Amino acid sequence: MKKLYIKTYGCQMNVYDSARMADLLAPLGYVPVEAADDADLVILNTCHIREKATEKVYSELGRLKRLKQRRVEAGSPMLVAVAGCVAQAEGAEIVARQPAVDMVVGPQSYHRLPEMIARIARGAGHALETDFPAEDKFDHLPEEHTAPGPAAFLTIQEGCDKFCTFCVVPYTRGAEFSRPVAQIEDEARRLVAKGVSELTLLGQNVNAYRGEGPDGAKWGLARLIRGLARIHGVKRLRYTTSHPRDMDGELIQAHGDVETLMPHLHLPVQSGSDHVLKAMNRGHTRDDYLRIVERIRAARSDIALSSDFIVGFPGEMDADFEATMDLVREAGYAQAFSFKYSARPGTPAAAARQIPDEIKHERLQALQALLSEQQHAFNLATEGRVVPVLFEKRGRDPGQAVGRSPYLQAVNVDGAAGMIGELRPVKIAQVLVNSLKGVLAETHVPAPQRTLAL
Repeated sequence: MKKLYIKTYGCQMNVYDSARMADLLAPLGYVPVEAADDADLVILNTCHIREKATEKVYSELGRLKRLKQRRVEAGSPMLVAVAGCVAQAEGAEIVARQPAVDMVVGPQSYHRLPEMIARIARGAGHALETDFPAEDKFDHLPEEHTAPGPAAFLTIQEGCDKFCTFCVVPYTRGAEFSRPVAQIEDEARRLVAKGVSELTLLGQNVNAYRGEGPDGAKWGLARLIRGLARIHGVKRLRYTTSHPRDMDGELIQAHGDVETLMPHLHLPVQSGSDHVLKAMNRGHTRDDYLRIVERIRAARSDIALSSDFIVGFPGEMDADFEATMDLVREAGYAQAFSFKYSARPGTPAAAARQIPDEIKHERLQALQALLSEQQHAFNLATEGRVVPVLFEKRGRDPGQAVGRSPYLQAVNVDGAAGMIGELRPVKIAQVLVNSLKGVLAETHVPAPQRTLAL
């Protein structure tokens, strides 16, 4: 047997892709290990969305170069591969800059890894694959070798056609592509058979999903969710990441109708200023977004809303930032991710005049303080309530298990270590800094209460 180590950076899509790479390599005898030191193949599955992401990869490659040299001297060679979005963006430059890399493979080409390894074994030199054959990739992926646990990611859509001026995704993941419904449902059934009961549907623009259905018609995300909810053993469904422009009425209604669809929605807005939204090429206004939020809450009053925010975007004035703060106060978030704008090479916004970092930092601190207040308020609103928790893994303390509430909150429960994979009612006893503390409740699983306000 050979040993495989995959280091995953970035988003849930990369987590899914890393698992599928392991599935691809299992027939070649590769067994996953927890560290690179004694691995026969090391894959860095990279992300290009944040500042200095590329340099972090090269720093890790420098360490791997030294490790690889020691392995060669000991007569135990090691292969090094760079996968994901940095691989797509940098291509042959990675090999030129760091010759210790044997393979460079983009996110739409990793199904070719076995062939690339064979080429290396034949002495063909470095292997480079950075095409965009999304269709070929999903057609050639094998069945899942193992399931990650009770909750799993399932990619249903890739790529993006929106071309936000700050984003590299259209250049690293390609155009929007939706997998056929039958292919998704087959994968869902296989995962359920392996013990998965919660599926998170993934896509760069997941609610832009338009896959071919078994009837030959194009299915939207709402119809797909309704179909997956009918699969025996699927107890929970989630999806991420959404775009406001693709939040149609049918999908909003599904949040009110489909009990299996959890009351948590990640809906990035990025800014509360129409001026900045236009510069970002988001294709929606502040009022558009707030009307969508209003409709979602009308369909599901206890929805836990999360979002993404960028502060310090080129041209953002004080009034623009205050508009973002006002939107946060009006919308109300259970959680959110916020970042200082960082220029991504090759994107239109990178060429614009940049805002000083000290201003970005000041704005980010103010925004994160407000978002933290809202998150704490939302968590406090669950205190004393009984909610169904799906236990996913053991906790830090002996006998403890960690699970997720319907609202995606992490819940720690003592005495539940033997309940991994089970959905149990838990009374929320205490709000901690980054999680909740709960105690096991009655034997029945109550329905989430439909009123949970900030």
